[in-house]
Amino acid sequence: MSDLLDVPLLATTFFTLFVIMDPPGTVPIFLALTSTSTAKERKRAARQATLVALGVITAFTVLGPYILGFLGISVPALQLSGGLLLLLVAMELLTGKAEEPQPAGGGKVNIALVPLGTPLLAGPGAIVAAMLAVQDADGPPGWIAIALAVLAVHVCLWLAMRFSIYIHRILGDGGTTLVTRIAGLLLAAIATQLMADAVFAFIDAHA
Repeated sequence: MSDLLDVPLLATTFFTLFVIMDPPGTVPIFLALTSTSTAKERKRAARQATLVALGVITAFTVLGPYILGFLGISVPALQLSGGLLLLLVAMELLTGKAEEPQPAGGGKVNIALVPLGTPLLAGPGAIVAAMLAVQDADGPPGWIAIALAVLAVHVCLWLAMRFSIYIHRILGDGGTTLVTRIAGLLLAAIATQLMADAVFAFIDAHA
């Protein structure tokens, strides 16, 4: 079995990505971002966000070092920009701006793409973790292990968002509004942590 699949790498990569991408933790944020959506729209958003995150993680797993090197972007810079974007989304959730009706023809942004698919799910932490896992891979068994781990984590993400629809039905509009405010606060904390980590990384790199 070890000749076909690197089981330790599979387990390590899966649990690392699971903790970073946090499928259970996406539920309140997903509910908040889709608070004005219909059940059908939530199903589509869950599917699209999962596919976007999978595509981004896969792209950076395979081409990440080359992309960042070609553009001259450091990992802390990627992390800081992701944190800033999440902070803007958090402010909208906290102030209720995200729940305001969009004007007709106003070009409403698909939240399944940004910020849900990336940088919330496929954020700097997950991207870096996937890139580091590739460095630990030793031939095809390692590559297969990483592919299975990435796929399994995204299945967990889809299941968490897919079944959050039933949570919305239980909470109702008032409960969902409360969850929206809490999610905004948590998202602001996540964004602040991302930016703080990026600043310390910059300092360490130039110390």
